[in-house]
Amino acid sequence: MTILESVQPATGGRTITDPATDEIVGRVAEPGVADLDAAVAAARAAQPDWAARGDAGRSAQLSAAADAVEAHAEELAVLLSREQGKPLNGPNARFELEACVTWLRATLAVPLDPEVAVDDGETYAEIHHRPLGVVGAIGPWNWPMMISVWQLAPALRMGNTVVIKPSEYTPLSVVALAHVLNTALPQDVLIAVPGGRDVGEALSSHPGVDKLMFTGSTVTGKAIIRASADSVKRVTVELGGNDAGIVLDDADPAAIAEGLFWGAFINTGQTCAALKRLYVPDSLYDAVCDELTKVAAAMPMGVGLDEQNVLGPLQNRKQYDIVAGLVDEARAGGGRVLIGGDPADGPGNFYPTTLVADLPNDNPLVAQEQFGPALPIVRYSSLDEAIAWANGLDVGLGASVWTPSPERARDVALRLDAGTVWINEHGAIDPRVPFGGAKQSGYGVEFARAGLVECAQPVAIKGAAGSFAASVS
Repeated sequence: MTILESVQPATGGRTITDPATDEIVGRVAEPGVADLDAAVAAARAAQPDWAARGDAGRSAQLSAAADAVEAHAEELAVLLSREQGKPLNGPNARFELEACVTWLRATLAVPLDPEVAVDDGETYAEIHHRPLGVVGAIGPWNWPMMISVWQLAPALRMGNTVVIKPSEYTPLSVVALAHVLNTALPQDVLIAVPGGRDVGEALSSHPGVDKLMFTGSTVTGKAIIRASADSVKRVTVELGGNDAGIVLDDADPAAIAEGLFWGAFINTGQTCAALKRLYVPDSLYDAVCDELTKVAAAMPMGVGLDEQNVLGPLQNRKQYDIVAGLVDEARAGGGRVLIGGDPADGPGNFYPTTLVADLPNDNPLVAQEQFGPALPIVRYSSLDEAIAWANGLDVGLGASVWTPSPERARDVALRLDAGTVWINEHGAIDPRVPFGGAKQSGYGVEFARAGLVECAQPVAIKGAAGSFAASVS
């Protein structure tokens, strides 16, 4: 029996279709709020035993879970490609499954010894971390498996149990991933509950949930924060971004063009921390436009199971309409379409790779997050102007600076209002580096030790020197 067959309901359920072909992928059960209540109760009952296994015991089982995902990676990648639309090759479906395994193992490699806060001969204090209880995780449709791992891996390692609700657009991928992980985990430590908005709202306000982790839009994130308030849940939210990239006047357009392209068009532009508006100085503007257009023209788009393709469709028609509308507004506002902008008829949610030049900074394609394969390229006359434009929105997930000068890169990076600033790359996240947003792109961090301890309750133990045995050498 395939993994997909294993996770589909015997009868009924909601049909999921392939955004590239409109063909049926499978069916997903649609539990209601009562089913969520049962899942939270089961996860809460399983949590004490999971915590009691200790870090070594939990890590051993999570390592086995990573091995299980690796063993089933190709089958999971094919399902992901069919449900989400992303191609198997390029930085897409197989890449995502590799990232799932990498992040699981990297999460287990982080040292978690208690931290000595004070040891001055008179006072001794150390910080320990205890599980919170049940973590509720709500994920997006763009990187459904990878971001689920970002949420569940630290929560489980810290001794919590997890109830995860996938996006209504990509539930099969997450349910299948949980199915594979659960072949190596104790019962009810990880429970996937697909469902609609009512299930997400119930999870956000559930009194049996101690922490929420959410990745998605700012609008939905605000609703989740409000819903969590009455029970004072801990919350980590990674929300929308409209990341700026600034090319400095000493950059080589040909050398940076491919990096710029993939910074913007990874996952066909459907990435929170993708490059979504590019600022280029007058002196390099035409050259950067030309070089980016050459790269874009060479990247094949099509059905994800076709091995040659590296770009796919928009995952859903709602997002397709957003991208198409913004490009139309850009064209009407005087934008010069360098490539793309005219979708062809046919099945699927395919929107062509699109570059738009000569736009003012306040055009909607620049000022609003497009979340798709359309990049505005904005001309600037002074670096101060570009930095002001980059910082001018109420979001700040990521940003990038493109220059061969390390000193100039660092100087500009420190002036940008973003949680992460990349140099000569964009969106290159790393499990060893904390990741989180500035302004309305969210709060809390993921990855590394900082992300792990956000899934735990810090406990300070303090006394006079020698009043209790130091547990840290």
